[in-house]
Amino acid sequence: MPQGQRAHLDKQPHEVAAMFDGVAARYDLTNTVLSFGQDRFWRRATRAALGLRPGERVLDVGAGTGVSTEELAQSGAYPVGVDLSLGMLAAGRRTRPALPLLAGDALRLPFADASFDAVTISFALRNVTDTDAALRELARVTRPGGRLVVCEFSTPVNAAFRTVYLSYLMRSLPAVARAVASNPDAYVYLAESIRAWPDQAGLAAKVADAGWQRVAWRNLTGGVVALHRATRL
Repeated sequence: MPQGQRAHLDKQPHEVAAMFDGVAARYDLTNTVLSFGQDRFWRRATRAALGLRPGERVLDVGAGTGVSTEELAQSGAYPVGVDLSLGMLAAGRRTRPALPLLAGDALRLPFADASFDAVTISFALRNVTDTDAALRELARVTRPGGRLVVCEFSTPVNAAFRTVYLSYLMRSLPAVARAVASNPDAYVYLAESIRAWPDQAGLAAKVADAGWQRVAWRNLTGGVVALHRATRL
């Protein structure tokens, strides 16, 4: 995919991977600018929700450049990052050479059953071709009693704020991305994918249907982001 193009909402894996290859160079900076710095808070909240203990193994799916994986390492757990985009992984290995960052597909993770004490996926589940299959695959590699945390964009709970937020997504976000992103057209897709994503209850139902138990969620930033937590029994 030439730079400047974007993936479509049917989310063909090669298109998504190529799109993220195109934004890898400035991806972390762009996210911080577009989120007004809230991305750091969301990563810390994800780590806290996982309740990681030193020595536990945690899988970070859709790890990108490894910025989220690096956050998980602060718990003392052993984190492994996986991503479909080779460009994102290459950028991460340059800046975070000590982190284990592997190429892999969320629908066919290269790990044995029950390999991890906890699994997480941040801002990547909506980019997977089959959300339900990805949630089942995450359950497969998690040991019984292990935890899942999904950090994903969601639906603001306040109606007035929701109107402002959706306007920002569809109008202002692409304009800001043109100033800071290496492939601003990709952020049009990202805005559209956020708008098409299920709300908090809708995603909770998908998590439960995939076999996870004790499903709950917590809103962050007024519901712009939601943390969905669950346990594998």
